[in-house]
Amino acid sequence: MELKEQFEQAAADSKNLPEKPGNDVLLQLYSLYKQGSIGDVNTEPPSNPFDFVAKAKYNAWEALKGKSTADAMTEYVALVNKLKG
Repeated sequence: MELKEQFEQAAADSKNLPEKPGNDVLLQLYSLYKQGSIGDVNTEPPSNPFDFVAKAKYNAWEALKGKSTADAMTEYVALVNKLKG
């Protein structure tokens, strides 16, 4: 199976995990998904300083700046497979 297909399958599988991952893992899933599907962060940071969720998501994605989409896809697939058990 091609990497893009594995990535899309992992994204679908991530919605049906046996148990909900903790916030750190959810941020990791989010940032790897965004980096794998879009690439480097391409939006402005959230303007509301009290929107902690948006800020955490933005920072997690920004931390992956420079990582190739293929590497992000590979790590995302591996993480989802690990969470599936």
